Amino acid sequence: MPYDDLRGFLEVLDKHGQLLRFTEPVDPEPDLAAAANAAARLGAGAPALCFEQVTGYPTGRVALNVHGSWANHAIALDLPPATPVRRQVAEFSRRWESFPVPPERRAAPPFLAHTVEGDDIDLYRVLPLFRLNAHDGGCYVDKAAVVTRDPDDPDHFGKQNVGIYRLQCKGRRRFGIQPGSIHDIARHLRIAEERGEDLPVAVALGNEPVTSVVAATPMAYDESEYELAGALRGAPAPIARAPLTGLDVPWGCEVLMEGVIESRVREIEGPFGEFTGHYSGGRRMPVVRIDRVSHRTDPLFEHLYLGQPWTEIDYLMGPATCVPLLKQLRAEFPEVVAVNAMYTHGLVAIVSTRSRLGGFARAVGLRVATTPHGLGYCKVVIVVDETVDPFDLPQVMWALSTKFNPSDDVIHLPKMSILPLDPSSDPTGVSGKIVLDATTPVPPDRRGRHETPVRDLPEAVAWLERLRVLTGEGERDC
Repeated sequence: MPYDDLRGFLEVLDKHGQLLRFTEPVDPEPDLAAAANAAARLGAGAPALCFEQVTGYPTGRVALNVHGSWANHAIALDLPPATPVRRQVAEFSRRWESFPVPPERRAAPPFLAHTVEGDDIDLYRVLPLFRLNAHDGGCYVDKAAVVTRDPDDPDHFGKQNVGIYRLQCKGRRRFGIQPGSIHDIARHLRIAEERGEDLPVAVALGNEPVTSVVAATPMAYDESEYELAGALRGAPAPIARAPLTGLDVPWGCEVLMEGVIESRVREIEGPFGEFTGHYSGGRRMPVVRIDRVSHRTDPLFEHLYLGQPWTEIDYLMGPATCVPLLKQLRAEFPEVVAVNAMYTHGLVAIVSTRSRLGGFARAVGLRVATTPHGLGYCKVVIVVDETVDPFDLPQVMWALSTKFNPSDDVIHLPKMSILPLDPSSDPTGVSGKIVLDATTPVPPDRRGRHETPVRDLPEAVAWLERLRVLTGEGERDC
């Protein structure tokens, strides 16, 4: 059954042996971030962590690394923990076909148990804040669902955006926020500021697991994350109306903060240890003013550690990046078989495709770099044949080793758009991109000698299954 809240998900993780509970007291710094950093180094089966006693915060618990393994990601989608990655991506894609599934609006959300308003708010007392990396410019909230609406079309449900954006605590009632220029929240803020208005915002912290997945998924501007959550859950996503802003928020969230992004106000935000594995610098960014905080009794706070990959964010955003790119490509090139864009949110993407005619793979690669998501990411695109599994890196390396000729199979695209957080961009937000064609040439392209590839023996399939049974091994994962 789908989960209604984070608490229910942690209970199921616990039953699967994918949750470690710590009952002894820990300090916010350095213990929490260091523990999550260490969990990320345990690999694809790492558990979630729940700290029951955090010094200085007697009424709250802290959950970390909740999505931080392929096992946990599978459980979030109600799949067996051992489900291989490519099957998780395929199931993600299959469920997307049910989109949209309208959400279920529920009354009496549990976050209304306790409320603080106005000058009585002190975020440093409400939230268990700590620095995630040693040189962060402050304490961040980095795994909340941030909700805004299009000021020009506030009644359009699909134009209500639910996204994950970093929030730097800058005072008792203030956050700095980084609304990336390619994201919907930046469009909402631009419209509000052109009208000379603040932008209402709701920040939901501690959500059921699929809400976090869809908040990290690139979607069309007028497509609802809640309606995608319903498709992925197999049941409508439960939502409630935020009491101050009227925005639609996750019904089961642990903490709800409401306020506005102040019009035309900018303050220095950062640096922050980002998903690129590098610190981003300090820049002038918008400011959120919090006017109301509501939370459950004994709230469960959720944070996400990110730094040198792989960390939780790579598991959270991996399939959620692969599937939108696959669907965008197939709309124009149905020959595309699969997309692996799990590396640093798709800064590197591997695409397998059938080739319709000579040079076709290059056209696919060029389109990858200019899709709505690829425009800000997809800096390196590797295109392989349909017989090569893009999730099997040894196969991809074989294709690059034997089918790729650097003299002819490189397309360099200078001065392309890229997200400003890419540390290699110069100037910031501009980068060259490259397409590597590692496919077999098809007529009229007759380069190379690829006519006689070695194939697996027909009987190998049956023997593979027999050997897996005898050795107790499941399907090999990437």
